[in-house]
Amino acid sequence: MGMPKPPRNPNRYTAEDIQVLGGREAVRRRPGMYIGSTDQRGLHHLVYEVAYNSIDEAMAGCCDRILVTIKEDNSVSVVDNGRGIPVEIHSTTKVSALETVMTVLHAGAKFGGKTYAVSGGLHGVGASVVNALSEWCTVDVRRDGKVYHQEYRRGVPQGPVQIIGEAADTGTTFTFLADREIFAEISYDFNTISERLREMAYLNKSVEITLRDEKKDLERTFYFEGGITGFVRHLNRNRVVRHPVPIYISKAVNSTQVEVALQYNDGFNESAFSFANCVNTVDGGTHITGFRSALTRVLNDYAKKSKVLKEDDTNLTGEDVREGLTAIISVKLPEPQFEGQTKGKLGNIEVKSQVESVVNEGLALYLEEHPDDARKIIEKCITAAKAREAARKARDLIIRKSGLETGTLPGKLADCSERDPEQCELYLVEGDSAGGSAKQGRNRRFQAILPLRGKILNVEKAPMDRMLANEEIRTIVTALGTGIDDDFDPARLRYGRVILMTDADVDGSHIRTLLLTFFFRHMMELISTKHLFIAQPPLYRIKTTDGLKWVYSEQEKDDTLKTITTRKTELQRYKGLGEMTPEQLWETTMNPATRTILEVNVEDATKADETFQMLMGGEVPPRKAFIQAHAKYANLDI
Repeated sequence: MGMPKPPRNPNRYTAEDIQVLGGREAVRRRPGMYIGSTDQRGLHHLVYEVAYNSIDEAMAGCCDRILVTIKEDNSVSVVDNGRGIPVEIHSTTKVSALETVMTVLHAGAKFGGKTYAVSGGLHGVGASVVNALSEWCTVDVRRDGKVYHQEYRRGVPQGPVQIIGEAADTGTTFTFLADREIFAEISYDFNTISERLREMAYLNKSVEITLRDEKKDLERTFYFEGGITGFVRHLNRNRVVRHPVPIYISKAVNSTQVEVALQYNDGFNESAFSFANCVNTVDGGTHITGFRSALTRVLNDYAKKSKVLKEDDTNLTGEDVREGLTAIISVKLPEPQFEGQTKGKLGNIEVKSQVESVVNEGLALYLEEHPDDARKIIEKCITAAKAREAARKARDLIIRKSGLETGTLPGKLADCSERDPEQCELYLVEGDSAGGSAKQGRNRRFQAILPLRGKILNVEKAPMDRMLANEEIRTIVTALGTGIDDDFDPARLRYGRVILMTDADVDGSHIRTLLLTFFFRHMMELISTKHLFIAQPPLYRIKTTDGLKWVYSEQEKDDTLKTITTRKTELQRYKGLGEMTPEQLWETTMNPATRTILEVNVEDATKADETFQMLMGGEVPPRKAFIQAHAKYANLDI
């Protein structure tokens, strides 16, 4: 017998431990690096990556029709009438250019600047990443009077490029089925994709983009000759605007094309969206920094020049000049530098000064030529400055007099006996009735209860002084002990978990949404440090001879009833938490061993806030739409 092999030393680290992953394997092993995540947002990103290729053809002036179709089997096809991907043999890879683009990372026509002067794709990984993350993918290329076809399985070609017919036009048809091994659920949201394609159509004048959902029999076509000016009108459609026609500025600086459209409304919030080569840079970048800098400077200069502001008056701040502003900033440049493959932020340093100079010149000229509009805009900014100063004074006064930092706890707070904040929980409960049940049903050692009366103030619609004068908000701030905004100090937080517990109905969702908005705007660090949670109370109790079951949605109720075979079934719907006994409330919603609580994270809260801003405009939309829009992006089932 040979000697047994010695056991492997866990501390041993040699060249054998170094793995080298090929392009396809790297994408499948770490998909989040290329598409951001493997949830629905990542799934949608696959569609956008393919659509970007067609948009690049449109920006090159070679495409004016794009069709995106969600098919019955959950596959997606993107068809354009561009030039079609080349199919000749590539000199380096020795396979067709089509196969090279589809299988080799960092292979594309967007590096040299000859084929595409500007493009949204610049890393050469979009098509190959989608291919690698698809169960199957087919590409049909129409060019040179023929139709060329190739099929792939999880990124692997199933054969060479074949000619399958004749073509009277040119273009590319890209069809893929996202891989269930990568994505837990293949479900496309028609409205989300529709909004993104609408943006693309606004950013590319006279390009027709159609989205079709064969499963739901829905179709939308977008075609805009007005470009981003129409985009601003669309965003302000439900708002009262300060000047009827959006300000439009466009100019090329070196090889960068800068386009800006802006319009003020009577709201309190800024809605500025930035794009680089038609890619929505959700995290901003140098282009929006340059825009904001120029906006503040030009409006201050004009206000001083027109004597609205005196020389010794305090300048308007960036916050003042952006209140009630809706703006689109779009730049198109040859070599954009994005942060990561998902292209969330533009990093080109030179773009800041380019955008700044264009906006400086264009906006100053507009204000000189349109004095009436200029006066209305400056009046809006000065009103914002006065409100900001009044709010600062009011906040200082309230902090001194309200007991926010005195350590005096609100009288209706039922505190816990535990003094270690990490062990403590604070339940913000809807209504005194539910608060009473929660106080009786809780574990007094570590669970505190703060009942809230009715709907708290919508902080998006209220100035700071009114917000801080609101009793419910002051009570929450006092109970938490952290302060708000610039005065927020996480070290003073009295509870490791802050849990929102509202009724499982529309009104409860509305209250929860208002609370989320308050925390997002004024206690963001509470979310980023993972202290904010949402309780999931049951909607129904189903009692049978076999036992008792709690269900949390209408769908779950219907599914559960279908599985029950006993004759005697007792179904009870809870309109509110106050209808539950303390024992039931503990069992379903407050017992750490059996309850369900959802952590609110920054990404979801930010997405919810963006959607909220888009829908709210100058007026709060219908209540249910308002709730659904905000709650949807926090992954809440309402």
